[in-house]
Amino acid sequence: MEDYLSSGLKTLFVYLFILFLFRLMGKREVGELSILDLVVSIMIGDIAVLVLEENDKPFIRTIYPMFVLAMVQIALAFFSLKSVRFRYLMDGQPQIIINQGKIDEKVMRSQRYNFNDLLTQLREQGISDLNEVQFAILESSGKLSVIRNSQGKKSKGIETPYPLIIDGQMQEKNLAYIGKDKYWLLHQLKKHGDLNLNEVSICGYINGQFYIDKKESKKKPKA
Repeated sequence: MEDYLSSGLKTLFVYLFILFLFRLMGKREVGELSILDLVVSIMIGDIAVLVLEENDKPFIRTIYPMFVLAMVQIALAFFSLKSVRFRYLMDGQPQIIINQGKIDEKVMRSQRYNFNDLLTQLREQGISDLNEVQFAILESSGKLSVIRNSQGKKSKGIETPYPLIIDGQMQEKNLAYIGKDKYWLLHQLKKHGDLNLNEVSICGYINGQFYIDKKESKKKPKA
């Protein structure tokens, strides 16, 4: 009985101690955690498990690493407030994914951010047509901030976007959804500048309208 009581009190104390540490480190939403915050949170969680399992070591000694991690995180957060360069070094820098309606593939590659990620996050914000987007910024937390095109037309009723080409790959299922085939798509590409599949980063189809974003040319201009 004493073992159960001791284990329960120990668990309660560890819970309250971790709660205190996180309050000490500052309030941050889960979706806005930086890489540093995430690493510290995971490490504190892992140490807490060891604290509850190790009964042969002094209790203060087992929780001491959690306190050290919290102090390190607070110190780094302080330096981040004082120095923009240090903040970008620790948390990363926001990156513009869509600039004036044009997708920046170089930035996407550097952030290991693919077109499916982009379309998913746009849909989560109620955007089904890429023509509505003027700027899309990938924040250091991984969240996509979108500035809509003020001249973009809002769709009437519910419209479903159909990506037909993603990174040069034809999406045959989506072609079937709209009752078309690959020959129709190739014909449409020919009408829109005689394009090949491997020249297209993304091709969308909504409400009978096409959105085509060409891949950036990798060829360097001649001197």
